[in-house]
Amino acid sequence: MKKFKSALFLVIICFISSPGFSQHKQEKLRVFIIGNSFSQNAATYLPQLAKEKGFNLELGRAELGGCSLQRHWEIVEAHENDPADPMGKQYGGKSLKTLLKNGVWDVVTIQQYSLLSGDINTYKPYASKLYEYVKAIQPNAKIVVHQTWAYRSDAKNFGKIDGEKRAETDKEMWQKSRAAYHTIAKELNAKVIPTGDAFWNVVSDRKWAFKKDPTITSSSFIYPKVQNEALSLHVGSKWDKDKKLVVDYNHASEAGCYLGSLVWFGFLFDESPKKINFKPQEVSEKFAKKLKTAAKNSLSDEVYFIKN
Repeated sequence: MKKFKSALFLVIICFISSPGFSQHKQEKLRVFIIGNSFSQNAATYLPQLAKEKGFNLELGRAELGGCSLQRHWEIVEAHENDPADPMGKQYGGKSLKTLLKNGVWDVVTIQQYSLLSGDINTYKPYASKLYEYVKAIQPNAKIVVHQTWAYRSDAKNFGKIDGEKRAETDKEMWQKSRAAYHTIAKELNAKVIPTGDAFWNVVSDRKWAFKKDPTITSSSFIYPKVQNEALSLHVGSKWDKDKKLVVDYNHASEAGCYLGSLVWFGFLFDESPKKINFKPQEVSEKFAKKLKTAAKNSLSDEVYFIKN
């Protein structure tokens, strides 16, 4: 009997501390994202993953490319000062208030612009102001912080960490941004979606990390020559339809979008990403397996969750 009670106690504790928000698949989980292109990347495949496992998910979005917490708040202020001001209606011609008032949202996410993610000063006071604004409109919503990722190791520049000072490596950018995100999350008593940690889990793995071909430089790229970027979590280099070389070491590739979506799926539904069958065509079976493991590992440590 004592063993049974102990086991039951553990089950209850696990259930209470679970990061998942939707306990019943038939119940719709409504998630509203306040972000930018990085949140678009990270949630790219989230609807497909939720559907595969029978979860009812609805997404709302207030996303603008390169948008910082400060800019999101300035848009809010413009609307509050003058509801007719187009500066306050930059989300497809609508205000953040209008979008947030569209029914009841269960979860609302916020994040910093990746360039500023390593500088804690850029979060203040905008993160707390947005938090309070969302709570005033959706008092029962769980507000969570989405941790973005560091740029690729061969990027020409990394994110800012103190004013105009930039991180010198992708590792430093990850460390500084991670510290900033967790500091803000703790101040807000919010949970963290650890996408940035999942990215680092992969790029710091010698076997799976993308390795730049030292024989290829920007001047040596001649159409249709490309380096092997199958293991890159970032877009990297590719040719556009006009045979012009496009380089992007910041945004997520298909593999990166898949990894981000796996993290979001596991976080929101408290289900192991390793159970997912879907993968993008561009991602190999072996790499997909690694990404699913990385996503699960990023969610397994209690340090990633600030208990509400």
